[in-house]
Amino acid sequence: MSRAIVIPVIRELARCYQAFQRVSDAHIRRSGLTPAQFDIVVTLGNTAGMTFKELGSRTLITKGTLTGVVDRLEARGLVERLASPTDGRSTLVRLTAEGDRVFREVFEPHLAFLAPAFESLPECGRKELEKRLRQLREALEKRSDGLGIQD
Repeated sequence: MSRAIVIPVIRELARCYQAFQRVSDAHIRRSGLTPAQFDIVVTLGNTAGMTFKELGSRTLITKGTLTGVVDRLEARGLVERLASPTDGRSTLVRLTAEGDRVFREVFEPHLAFLAPAFESLPECGRKELEKRLRQLREALEKRSDGLGIQD
């Protein structure tokens, strides 16, 4: 595949992600959370909690940042740390009652805010886009196998 094919796709993918992030982050900040805090709150929503390892693998937050974000959420009374009942070496992070209230207050409204952009594509276009993005992700993951990259 030539540069003429690869570069425009990479450029548009990056621009799309940047536009999504810019709009999504601005809306999230109106709720009084940072994007990283929002990511943790919605990931923990409707769960009994997760270990730091699980939380790290299910969010878009780097391992080095995760502890600090959880610290700030804990200071705000939105999450709590508990000893894991199954593994004495692990700590569970779960939403407090206040954290659950915030989850219920911000998650659905954020999806509703984003929905018109996605609904602007016809259903067949959304399904095709999802399929193509999955194919691209899987192809990139295959390329990463030999590089020692881990999630």
